[in-house]
Amino acid sequence: MKAFTYERAADARTAVKAASANGAKYISGGTNLLDLMKLEIEHPTHLVDISRLPLKHIERTPNDGLRIEAQVSNSDLAADLHVRSHYPVLSEALVAGASGQLRNKASVGGNLLQRTRCPYFYYDGPQGCNKREPGSGCSAIDGFNRSHAILGASEACIATNPSDMAVALAALDAEIELFGRDQTRVISILDFYKVPGDTPHIETVLEPGEMITAVLLPPPPPGRQRYRKVRDRASYAFALVSVAVVVATERDTISSARVAFGGIATKPWRSLTAERALTGKPATMETYRLAADQALAGAVGRGHNDFKIELAKRTLCDTLARALEAE
Repeated sequence: MKAFTYERAADARTAVKAASANGAKYISGGTNLLDLMKLEIEHPTHLVDISRLPLKHIERTPNDGLRIEAQVSNSDLAADLHVRSHYPVLSEALVAGASGQLRNKASVGGNLLQRTRCPYFYYDGPQGCNKREPGSGCSAIDGFNRSHAILGASEACIATNPSDMAVALAALDAEIELFGRDQTRVISILDFYKVPGDTPHIETVLEPGEMITAVLLPPPPPGRQRYRKVRDRASYAFALVSVAVVVATERDTISSARVAFGGIATKPWRSLTAERALTGKPATMETYRLAADQALAGAVGRGHNDFKIELAKRTLCDTLARALEAE
């Protein structure tokens, strides 16, 4: 780990000013950043500690939505009674992530900004990684790519986004509140993350020094919510495929549907194609399979990860069936 300086921010405005300097980074729970610093993948020259800023509240909004501040821990958010009752897909996604100890430390803002777990990103060897060193190539494309993306990728990067929480937030139409030097702005979570294109090292729309202050949820959507995560072992493993669904029916016909995938794309992947294929159709396995086929129509396997295409289809069908089994 390279040497760095440190300060604890007294307020958000001071934090933004300090983090706007070249080489500065925010640190909160540190569950991802510290690992990356030890491996010298991240090497900030100055850390701005925002863990004690007064951003640890979960509040109802006037429109009956929810405002979740950025320093709320993953454990506290998952256990919140209102979240469990009205946004269960979010609680399920959080509990599926990491371990209890890490959830106790990890913050909502930090969860959204965790970086990929691609082994070529973590391994600082002769293999290239455009996220770690822009222009060095993507070794995963022709290498061992079992865990990699089949949607939203490019010739420059096929690494997946690792967040479970972000997948649920995508299905819930969440927005991200950002605070910078000049303004506070709100942006849809679907627009917050960038697909890799030719610049995979630029992962979000954050400006220099800008920080996440809250996640905003609209009123709870109608229907049943489920999060399903398929992984190599039962705990403390990242998703091979995950699916968040919110689906409502009227007289055995699907009246509304939301579908988001994790583990298979370079960002949390909301499938409007699947949603259109489901809405207005009978709640049957045949409908689910048609929606799954359409959702994965543009998927591209790279060899070792070819299995994810069929696995994603089956996981979507299973999740929809489980969500509606008690209807």
